[in-house]
Amino acid sequence: MLLRFLGTHNAESKNTRLVSFLIDEVLAVDAGSLVSELTFAEQAKIKAILLSHGHYDHIRAVPAFAFNNSDRTTQVIAIPKTLEILSSHLIDGVVYPEFASETSFLQKAIIQLVPVEPFNRQNVEGYEVMAVPVRHPLDGVGFEITSGDGKTLFYTGDTGPGLSSVWGDIFPQLIIADVTWPNSLANAAKDADHLCPEMLKEELIEFRQLKGYLPKVVIIHLSPQHELEIEREIKEVAKSLGVTIDIAHEGEKLSL
Repeated sequence: MLLRFLGTHNAESKNTRLVSFLIDEVLAVDAGSLVSELTFAEQAKIKAILLSHGHYDHIRAVPAFAFNNSDRTTQVIAIPKTLEILSSHLIDGVVYPEFASETSFLQKAIIQLVPVEPFNRQNVEGYEVMAVPVRHPLDGVGFEITSGDGKTLFYTGDTGPGLSSVWGDIFPQLIIADVTWPNSLANAAKDADHLCPEMLKEELIEFRQLKGYLPKVVIIHLSPQHELEIEREIKEVAKSLGVTIDIAHEGEKLSL
């Protein structure tokens, strides 16, 4: 399983991109920077897009991706609430065409909206995918994704504390976790349903107590202006737990 991080931040600038990553170049997870970081040829390889929730920074590139790849139909997979937000606010026939429908503008649907229910495992282009509810507005979910050769990752999506409620249902070799703010903004992180390094530490301690091991961890969705502070604190967490915790950066690749 080869991961390629396209966007790893919660704010966009010349040097930072919104969250999106690829698995084996064919499965996209979230769509913050899905088109801006890929050539047309690279976009054409993508067979399906998983969306963790309906906030704009995670769904915004879906219309542009559809526009760029109108010669085929691509699956967009999410819980029903996320698909409803996408179809009623972006591909709604006003802001962008209704790419999920056959219209006078489109001879066929370019986007196939595929609803998933939490804890139901389903095959997505050869990967076993399970959505797992997490603590975040708009019914946010994380995804456990398993490749055909048995490699498994868990992406938390945007999430606040409380991951212990789902640890028993997943068995990842890699966790990709939301750490948006430093410990100095722990109250803001909690109020907005995100994690800071100390919160992640507590979640990982509970994971190890329940599962008896800790997988490799990569953090994502960082606030750029606090990145150095987060990096220092994450190093302390990794040292105290005796686990590898890396910070994802745009353009990086990771083999699992």
